[in-house]
Amino acid sequence: MSGRAQLMWDEAVTGYDFGPGHPMDPVRLALTRRLVDAFGLDRAMDVVAAKPAGESTLRLVHREDYVEAVKAASADPAAADQSYGLGTMDDPAFAGMHDVSALIAGQSVGAAEAVWRGDVDHAVNFAGGLHHAMPGAASGFCIYNDASLAIARLLELGAERVAYVDVDVHHGDGVQAAFWEDPRVLTISLHEHPRTLFPQTGWPQEVGAGAGEGSAVNVALPAGTGDAGWLRAFHAVVPELVADFRPQVLVTQHGADTHFEDPLAHLAVSLDAQRAVQVACHELAHEYAGGKWVALGGGGYEVVDVVPRSWTHLVAIAAGREIAPETLVPEAWRQEVFARTRQLGPGRMTDGRWPVGWAEWEAGYDPADRLDQAVLATRRAVFPLRGLLA
Repeated sequence: MSGRAQLMWDEAVTGYDFGPGHPMDPVRLALTRRLVDAFGLDRAMDVVAAKPAGESTLRLVHREDYVEAVKAASADPAAADQSYGLGTMDDPAFAGMHDVSALIAGQSVGAAEAVWRGDVDHAVNFAGGLHHAMPGAASGFCIYNDASLAIARLLELGAERVAYVDVDVHHGDGVQAAFWEDPRVLTISLHEHPRTLFPQTGWPQEVGAGAGEGSAVNVALPAGTGDAGWLRAFHAVVPELVADFRPQVLVTQHGADTHFEDPLAHLAVSLDAQRAVQVACHELAHEYAGGKWVALGGGGYEVVDVVPRSWTHLVAIAAGREIAPETLVPEAWRQEVFARTRQLGPGRMTDGRWPVGWAEWEAGYDPADRLDQAVLATRRAVFPLRGLLA
């Protein structure tokens, strides 16, 4: 391998726009791209615009009738068929929706292809991670499930083991559904408990079915979980499963909506902890997947203060140019933030909680602690199915 990293980017992805007032504001993508540029990360990696996912690629995951419904809604948004989840409050139809959704999917598929071929070790598409879209329906701000499409393309190219780790605050339900019975794909999702957050799935008892039993893993975290608990849960579940599975490629989804400022959820995670998990995923890719790492964005609705910084750290880690937590945010970028949003941008690159500590699971657990109960429920549901000790 060359050891180089690749950033998937086409300015047209900012056209993924559900309209004024919708939480999925595309300014989060534009500001992330500008912050990546402000740190000079472009010079440390290749920046590539992949072609949109074609119909044959989309149909690796999505039903033909659904793709046709998206195209129809894209041409005439007022006539969107809500039975497909289109034209709803969460997923309003807009002109050109099919084209830009296919473009975002194409970036994730292109990332997977480049990593599988060995052109690069790591590839990042922070416009991707649209993990709620189902084979036959839009859901949760997601039209096409680029994460599932990237994994399906890897399988098509010959991959026999792909691990998917999703740390978005919402359950990665669409990816889990796509590979529910497929033992070639290990899906792990850490998310806020379904009792308190959309999409009300992701219980620890959801473990896959048929030949895929034991290949779906869900850690349902109590509302209010902060840095130490979030990192404890991640390290109590993810590394052991990835080590056992030995994936040929690691695909990760890094929704920034776990942050304590996010308006749509109830976890209390800092940018420092998000960065720590990004570093951990990078290390897992090198330790168990030969360095092959596809990293995606996802949710995140504090679009100025949180998302751009979180995903710029992700890009920097993939590029081998980690940004120290105490680094000041470039003033030119802060000026652009104000010009675009009339908001004051953040002054430094994390929330000042570095280094973030947590208690290792191996040191023991407290059966009365809600976080430990969540971890234990997952380990008891899945680990024995994979021949591991709960």
